[in-house]
Amino acid sequence: MPPPVARISQISKYEGQEVELRGWLYGKRSSGKLHFLQVRDGSGVIQAVVFKNEVPTEMFARADHILQESSIVVRGTVRADKRSPLGFELGVNHVEVVHEAKDYPITPKEHGVAYLMEKRHLWLRSARQNVILRVRHTVEKAIRDFFDEDGFTLVDAPIFTPAACEGTSTLFEVPYFDLGKAYLTQSGQLYMEAAAMALGKVYCFGPTFRAEKSKTRRHLTEFWMVEPEVAFMDLEEDMTLAERFICSIVQRVLDKHEREIREVLERDTSKLQTVKPPFPRMTYGEAIERLNKAGHPSKWGDDFGGDEETVLASQFDRPVIVHRYPADLKAFYFKRDPADPRVALGMDVLAPEGFGEIIGGGQREDDFDALLGRIEEHKLPVEAFEWYLDLRKYGSVPHAGFGLGVERTVSWLCGLHHVRETIPFARMMERITP
Repeated sequence: MPPPVARISQISKYEGQEVELRGWLYGKRSSGKLHFLQVRDGSGVIQAVVFKNEVPTEMFARADHILQESSIVVRGTVRADKRSPLGFELGVNHVEVVHEAKDYPITPKEHGVAYLMEKRHLWLRSARQNVILRVRHTVEKAIRDFFDEDGFTLVDAPIFTPAACEGTSTLFEVPYFDLGKAYLTQSGQLYMEAAAMALGKVYCFGPTFRAEKSKTRRHLTEFWMVEPEVAFMDLEEDMTLAERFICSIVQRVLDKHEREIREVLERDTSKLQTVKPPFPRMTYGEAIERLNKAGHPSKWGDDFGGDEETVLASQFDRPVIVHRYPADLKAFYFKRDPADPRVALGMDVLAPEGFGEIIGGGQREDDFDALLGRIEEHKLPVEAFEWYLDLRKYGSVPHAGFGLGVERTVSWLCGLHHVRETIPFARMMERITP
């Protein structure tokens, strides 16, 4: 019988057994009678040792000339090896080249990021990008598990919308048959509000699109967002939900990836260990005071950008929640604070270490007349929001929710400077390929 086909991530299960590995040559070095092949299969990298006396002469010679990223099949015995990051290596008795890769364009030498982004379809094969994508997978799985286990129902929101959540100036416009214009969604929130009135606790999870001409390290034109919405929830409960949610994601990532985040990405994971409840909370007004005390002049009504968020978050060892922003800074659908109509019942969660806002949300306006007035104030087309207004006519209740950006969250957890590495194929102002 042929040996079982194993995955490198599961190699410890096969100690002392013969297995077959199917993958690609990540690197190679030779030492006389030995060839050391670094084999990757997408789940990890293992050293496969080819000893001259243990394989046919032609096979040994062939192994010495396999080129980087050639696809190969190797068979051999799994051996414990304390020097290996995995704790194991493979003693090879058979090597087969499936396809020879010639002139692979990403070599061990230093390449610029612009070049690597042009070769993104190949850059994904590197150890660093491999870890980032696996962390992203774990984040997305943790997101679904958290909400699924907390009684939420996943509801898919449309990507084509007839109007913007927050105005039409920053959306991608699309011709839509005989109905005129449509827009690529910037949020599924409004639809989740409708779904929450039907199912109580809901969330959507999918791509969203922003057409701002932004070139900052925190922005993409296409990104993924998860948006929960809950009926009968107020701002305080919304902040507590966001706190529990973030802690759950961080713990899952640490449980599964701490070693490779630390060793491959060289990220200080001790700074993630402190992400425990409760998170510090402050009002917008208190945040203004903190900024001024920190030597960053600010006044009431100023919006917070990356610099302000960094100053505020740097004062704590875990995410901080800023709430009750001036209503003029927030979208039309935010409910005003009955205790102070100048402010909206909104909140942002700011990640530490300069990674900025990872969650934005708050309590929605549940009064029909107040919401209609806001739509008119913002000069939005009332007819496009008639269905949204219906939610305030038929069994309206207090409700709240938020949106978490996957890419910013992965960037924070992995300690990355730019969000472009957190998504398999980044879409930015200047990039729509590969």
